Formats: sequence, structure tokens, C-alpha cells
Amino acid sequence: MMPIPFAKELPYILHTNRELGLMLANKKPLAHFADGEGRFPETVRRYLRCFDRQVTAGHLIRRDHFEPPNHHRNYTLHRILLALPGEEWRIDEMIELMASPVWGIEQERREGELLGYQDWMNDHFLALRYPKPTDS
Repeated sequence: MMPIPFAKELPYILHTNRELGLMLANKKPLAHFADGEGRFPETVRRYLRCFDRQVTAGHLIRRDHFEPPNHHRNYTLHRILLALPGEEWRIDEMIELMASPVWGIEQERREGELLGYQDWMNDHFLALRYPKPTDS
């Protein structure tokens, strides 16, 4: 996830860097990491190894998805999606969502829903991300 410049303005804590704990507490159904194939920084690879231990123990499901280079990027995109057992359907939906040729408020809302943010959290986030124009 890209840094969110207004994260301090949110009345809730972002899941970023808290995914594993939230998932193990059954408070987050899906985690999603993406970078170029072979480009994940060491800190992320270390974090992913913590997830992999939970996958091996049967507490999480992992799927790796690769997207070939295209006209926007010259590298293969590697997505790592992790879901709670019973929530695997979110992986397919996230992959489909990320393939959307358009990105706007509806796609951002759906991404938040799939990641486990509550409706009020999505509402607040989207109001900051897509402010309504003010009348002059």
C-alpha cells in the first residue's frame, strides 16, 4: 500500500503493518502485498515469512499471483494475497478488482471492503481521498 498523506486524519488505525496480528485475531479477512517480481524489500520479505509460518500451520491461505509487464510497467507484478480460512473468495475478488481498467471511488470502496475495513471507515477514507468540490 502506498503511504497515505492524510493517515493521521483518520479516526481509526490503518491495517498497514498490522495485518498479521489483525488476521490472527480474526479482525482482518485479507492481506494484500504487491511489488515487482523479486523486488520486495527485505523488511517485507521478513514480514511475509511470519505469514508463511501461519500458512504452514493452516491458519492462513496464501496465493501468489503474477501479472506480466504491460504498457504501464516493464516488470512482472507479484501479488501475494493471504486470507483467513473460509475467506478465500476475497483473493479471487481482489485479483479481479486489481485488474480493473478504471480506478475510482467504487473500486477503492470495494478494496476497503475486501481488506476488512468497516463501512464507516471506508466512508471516512473516501471523503478524504475524494473530497467534494466546494462552491466558490
